[in-house]
Amino acid sequence: MMTHRPLLLTPSILSADFCRLGEEVRAVEDAGADWIHVDVMDGHFVPNITIGIPVVESLKAVARRPLDVHLMIEDADTYATQFVEAGADRVSVHVEACPHLHRTVHSVKDAGAKVGVVLNPGTAAEAVRPILKDLDHVLLMTVNPGFGGQKFIPEVLPRISTIRNWILEDGLDVDIQVDGGITPQTIGAARSAGANVFVAGSAIFRSQDYKTIMMTMRHQAEAEATP
Repeated sequence: MMTHRPLLLTPSILSADFCRLGEEVRAVEDAGADWIHVDVMDGHFVPNITIGIPVVESLKAVARRPLDVHLMIEDADTYATQFVEAGADRVSVHVEACPHLHRTVHSVKDAGAKVGVVLNPGTAAEAVRPILKDLDHVLLMTVNPGFGGQKFIPEVLPRISTIRNWILEDGLDVDIQVDGGITPQTIGAARSAGANVFVAGSAIFRSQDYKTIMMTMRHQAEAEATP
């Protein structure tokens, strides 16, 4: 079930060369990135530690595309608006980490950013249903979060379709984003299921030509998707 919403690619800097982060961001922007995906991990909610507010502030100074900040942290209530103040244009929080999800979502919106809710592969689609009308996007993890370079979990695909159907039924203006194992070989299935925003890290940053790989991914997404 393909959606006609615009297809957007958002390279994840988790796989970039951190010694050249500003250059890497400019390079993928020049190659056609729509957003820049920033993975924030705290070593508690997920078994990895990455970057924080000062890096987002630095990225804001060089990025020409929206900063799409994905908070894989336990205390999203405390930090979400601080990331908006640091320069995040979009903030995604995990339903599994936010006991007061409506409050967290609206605090991000009130701070002036777009907001999304994230579902891990083992979380039911129904977890996002009560908040769907308040969101700008839903992010479905197609790997278990914490590390780049993992294999795509195809069992997530039916949940993408379920959520896309809810969005269509309710006439909502909500994107569906997928993150994890997105490559030219997997992007078509996710697009067919109803996703329209694709986070890719290793597939882009480990390639020799950022522009070519992103063009290939766009082509594969549309060519393999079922109308």
